[in-house]
Amino acid sequence: MYQERVVLCGASSYEQKYYLNEDFKSLPSQIQDELKILCVLFTEDVGGVLTLVFDEEGKLLLEVTAQENDFFFDEIGSELKIRQIQREKSDLLQALEMYYHVFFQGEA
Repeated sequence: MYQERVVLCGASSYEQKYYLNEDFKSLPSQIQDELKILCVLFTEDVGGVLTLVFDEEGKLLLEVTAQENDFFFDEIGSELKIRQIQREKSDLLQALEMYYHVFFQGEA
């Protein structure tokens, strides 16, 4: 179905907004809430914009961007926080990848 990268969700410290891709509204509400908390807390902690994206192969990536003159953005803290999320939320991230493979890429 998808040939390119697909955004799952994201949050911005600049706009103080959270976004969940409409294609993923069928995720259980508990998972949606966990994603929202993860993204919002991340951007509140280190700043910038956090986006969870599925690449072409269905791997879930956590991408962080910041405005060029954002002196409050914590680049080192951002990397550390990403690693912490990957460790502590590995089950959630793997389940989301499996969900994407099954429901969006048609793999069994």
